[in-house]
Amino acid sequence: MSANFVYLEFPSKPENVAFARATVSAFVSQLDPTVPELADISTAVSEATTNIVVHAYPGREGLVKIRAQFVGRQVNIQIEDDGCGVSDPEHIDQFGMTTCSGERLGIGLTLIKACMDHVELKSGKGEGTCLYMSKRLSPQEGGLVND
Repeated sequence: MSANFVYLEFPSKPENVAFARATVSAFVSQLDPTVPELADISTAVSEATTNIVVHAYPGREGLVKIRAQFVGRQVNIQIEDDGCGVSDPEHIDQFGMTTCSGERLGIGLTLIKACMDHVELKSGKGEGTCLYMSKRLSPQEGGLVND
């Protein structure tokens, strides 16, 4: 079975977070996911996109790139930027860790990991960041795509 995919590229503006969330959710809806599965994917995309808007391009706008695909009922999402990167990706993924002071809680990656089955972060200082995540949807009878 061949993969179906969508690719998005847009400016890292706060108002585009909702666009990313809605577009990926609409694409995944072809698989007839459960409401909790769709909510998990929507939340993960929203958190990852928000992280780019807030952290990736300090003092300027850049691009957010999203590729969502599925083969059967496996949903794979890659969200990346060409921003400042993270010097210590293993450390940033700890609960409560944030690169911003003040109002940020530092729970974005923790929340993404709770929503998705697999999450992998690749980044380096000055090299941008790429977040890979996947979720296997439960079997559905009568869905549009079957394994």
